[in-house]
Amino acid sequence: MNVIVIGAGIMGTTFAALAKEMAPELDITILERTDSVGAGNSSAFNNAGTGHEANCELNYTPVDEEVISVDKALKIHAQFNVAKQYWAYLVRQGIINDPRTFINQTKHCTIVPSQAIDLLKLRHRDMSAHHFFEQMRYSEDFDEIKRWIPYTMEDRPRHEKMAATVVETGTDINFGALTSQIASHLVQDLGVTIEHGVHVKRAHRSPTGSWLVEAYRHGEPVQYKADVLFVGAGGGAFPLLKKSHLPFRSRYAGFPVGGRFLQAEISAEEAKRYTAKTYGKAKVGAPPMSVPHLDLRVVEGKHYLLFGPFASFNPILEKGRGFFDYLRALRVHDIPSLLSVAMEHFPLVKYLLSESFKGSKSMFEELEQFAPGMSKKFDWKPIQAGQRVQIIKDGDLQMGTEIVVSEDKTYGTLLGASPGASVSPEVMLRCLEQLLPSIFSTEEAQKKRKEIFPEDDLETLIHNAERYRAIRDEVNGQLGIVPRDSDRPDPE
Repeated sequence: MNVIVIGAGIMGTTFAALAKEMAPELDITILERTDSVGAGNSSAFNNAGTGHEANCELNYTPVDEEVISVDKALKIHAQFNVAKQYWAYLVRQGIINDPRTFINQTKHCTIVPSQAIDLLKLRHRDMSAHHFFEQMRYSEDFDEIKRWIPYTMEDRPRHEKMAATVVETGTDINFGALTSQIASHLVQDLGVTIEHGVHVKRAHRSPTGSWLVEAYRHGEPVQYKADVLFVGAGGGAFPLLKKSHLPFRSRYAGFPVGGRFLQAEISAEEAKRYTAKTYGKAKVGAPPMSVPHLDLRVVEGKHYLLFGPFASFNPILEKGRGFFDYLRALRVHDIPSLLSVAMEHFPLVKYLLSESFKGSKSMFEELEQFAPGMSKKFDWKPIQAGQRVQIIKDGDLQMGTEIVVSEDKTYGTLLGASPGASVSPEVMLRCLEQLLPSIFSTEEAQKKRKEIFPEDDLETLIHNAERYRAIRDEVNGQLGIVPRDSDRPDPE
C-alpha cells in the first residue's frame, strides 16, 4: 500500500513512524514544503514548548457558576502520558540517545492575584484529589511561592496577595529537535522517503480511486499517487481539504490566529534559579492560547526565557506563507461561517485586532505586571511565533483539534491547534486506528503496539490509579523526569 503524508512536522513524522512500526510493508513518502523537517509550528520558538498535561493551564479547567470541570484536564493528562510512552520507547530503542536533547524537567506553576485565589484553591482541591494531580501543591505564602518561581516574586510588594500551585514533574519540550530525530529514524531505519521543497497545490481522486497529489517541487510541477493520503500540514490542511471534493469539506473553515513572544537568552546559572513554566489567567475575551506565561526554554543546550504569547489576527495559513494563500483557500460557502464567527465572537475579534497593533512598550508593561522588574533584568526582544488556524465547524468556532477521515478511509487529516504537539503520539495513534485500521490486525502489530504503548487506553489511565502510577514512574525514569521526595503523596 502506498501512503503519502503531507507535512514533515511532529504530526506527520509521528504518523509515519507509528504506521511503519505496525506495518513495515507500507510504502510511505512524506512531502514537505520547507527545506527541513519540523520547520513550521513544530520549530522550537514557534511554540511555547510546554509539555501540556493540564498541570498549570487554567483554560483546561473551565468554571461554570463556581463549578469547576476537570474532564478536559483529565483527558489531556492521559493523552500526554501516552505520548511519553512513545518517547520513552524511542529512548529504550536507542533511536534517541539522550532524552535531554528534546525534553527537560521543568516545574509547571500557576499564579493568580487576589481576585482569583478562590478559583485556584478550588482547582487545586478538585484536581489534587485525582491520582493524575496528586503531586500538585498549593500555597498563598509569599516566600514559598518565591522559592518556586523567584522571577515572578522578587520585586513584587509583599502586601500583594498571590496564590500559586506547583507540579515539579512538568516538562519543557523542543518539538523541533524531537521531530528531527524521528525523521532521521524514518529515513535511516524505517525506509521512509522525505521529499523537501514540495509545495502541494491540490489532491483529488483519480478515476481508479487513488489520490493524485499535484505539487511543485523547487518550482517544477510534479505529481504523486497514493492509495491513502494523510494531511498533517497545520493550517495548510484547510485549503487541501477544500480542494479534495470530499462531501464534508464545506463543514469546515479556518480561523487564523498569530502570536508573538518576548524572548531573552539567559545563562545556565540564571536558568537554575528559575526552572519553571508559570501560567497566569487570561484576560477577559482573550483566546485560550493567549494565557500569559513565563517559561524557561532549553534549546540546543542554550537557555531562554519566553513571555507571552501576544495574540494577533494574522490572516495567513502558515508562517512563511502570504495573505493571498489564505484568500485562495476560501470558498463561497465559507463566508457565512466567517461572518457568523465575527458576529458571535466579536469581542474576540476585537481583542485580536487590538493585540495585532501592540508595540514593544505595551508588551513590556504586561511582562512587568506578570513579573515585576523582569523587563530590566534581561535583554528581551520580540519574536514571531507560529501560526495557528482554529476550526470553524458548521459555523461554530472550536478550540482544539479534530481528526477527519473520509468514509472510504483513504483520506485523513488533522485540523486545529492546542494541545497539538504535546499529545501527537496519542492523536496519531487514534488517526491510524480510523484511517488504517487493518494495520493493527496482525499478531506482530499488536505485540509492537504493546511494546510502544504499554497502556494507551485513556479510561484505564484515568480510572486505574495503580496502573497509571506504574506507567508514569517507568516512562518518567526513562525520560529523566524524577520527582523530589517532597512531591511524593503521603502514604494512605
